[in-house]
Amino acid sequence: MITAAADVTRVNTPSYAERWYVLIVMCLIYTINIADRYVMSTILEPIRLELHLSDSGVAFLTGVSLALFYVTFGIPISWLADRSNRRNILAASLVLWSIMTTLCGLSRNYWQLLTARIGVGVGEAGGTPPSSAIVADYFPADRRPMALTVLALGAPFGAWVGYDMAGAIAHAYGWRYALFALGIPGALVGALVYFTVREPKRGQLDAIAEDHKPSFVESCQFLWKQRSAFHVVMGGGVCALWGWGLIWWTPTFLTRSYGLNVAQAGDALGWIHLIGGSVATVGTAWLLSRPWMSDPRRVVWVLGAGVGLSTVPSFIAYYTHQLWIAKLMFWLFVPSIYFYIGPCFGLLQNLAPCHMRSMFIAISLLVANIFNLIIAPQAVGLMSDYFAGTHGADAASLRLALLILAPTGFWATYHFYLASKTIVQDQERAIGYVKTLSP
Repeated sequence: MITAAADVTRVNTPSYAERWYVLIVMCLIYTINIADRYVMSTILEPIRLELHLSDSGVAFLTGVSLALFYVTFGIPISWLADRSNRRNILAASLVLWSIMTTLCGLSRNYWQLLTARIGVGVGEAGGTPPSSAIVADYFPADRRPMALTVLALGAPFGAWVGYDMAGAIAHAYGWRYALFALGIPGALVGALVYFTVREPKRGQLDAIAEDHKPSFVESCQFLWKQRSAFHVVMGGGVCALWGWGLIWWTPTFLTRSYGLNVAQAGDALGWIHLIGGSVATVGTAWLLSRPWMSDPRRVVWVLGAGVGLSTVPSFIAYYTHQLWIAKLMFWLFVPSIYFYIGPCFGLLQNLAPCHMRSMFIAISLLVANIFNLIIAPQAVGLMSDYFAGTHGADAASLRLALLILAPTGFWATYHFYLASKTIVQDQERAIGYVKTLSP
């Protein structure tokens, strides 16, 4: 059922100040989300040594344990957020994962840390879907790409906090205090959300509002028919496997290969995430706003080319034995793990009917996080243990494992190429309109 919603001059239409306040708060939440997730890779080696774990053991404890519950709860929480108060779900989720992050720091053994890490995963599953939906109802359609780009800046900001600031705290006071420094403020921000952010009316700034809410199975069936959507989802997922999988182990790689402490390793990466990631995010938004990028084929061509070219320095970064060369390659490689996120989400918005868009994004996040948080950390850990043999994982075994993962960037490029084959027809089927330019 489609209902008119053209009259946007309602009493509850948000003011300019309110919508920007909400956007800044949502960006802050995304920053905390990313920081809480990736601080573990910064303090991976101190945790492994204190708890006497193998590489595969610490990978399961810090990455896979979170991801299993993150992806399990992601779909049902997204379904619930589409049908109830998103602000309350977001605030409760933020408080939960922040408390669990703090409990990670209080953990004294493997099982306590595992339980707390599972709690972080459950909480974080309620972060991105409701916050993105709230922003969409605070900004009109023509301003949403800009607003969601601002929201996406939380990724490089959060990575900088998780690597640089948390690394410095861990070096000065121990790895537990890095978790306290993130968990306690996060719980306070959760209370701020509950008391200061108003739940917006769904579709209040849309010209039309779609009442039909299809099932998960219906959305999956339509996505499968949209071959380009399938390849965009897979391309984004493999990018997460490749880029974020490598980055997960990079602080440990730097400490083992070059003798850096956790603060030095965090500092080496933190500014690359902050500056390079922010420039990549904003630069991509500017590029996609150009008139000659209105053809969706050109968008996936740019994505494929960018990831393919960045795969080369990602390999060199772990192949070289010179720290300055590795750092230079990181400046070329790390920004690429940010630039594909916004375009993939934007393409999926146009490859799905309006009543399936939230679920398309949820499915995309499901695939990306399985690759990113389950397969990549565990596979690298297992390979590192295998290559090390009986003497235990070391710099050489981890380097070889990362070199095997690095070329998977070319796999993502192949999916983006395949998406270009049918994306025009698929977009026209989904929304009835597509503007193409001569190739």
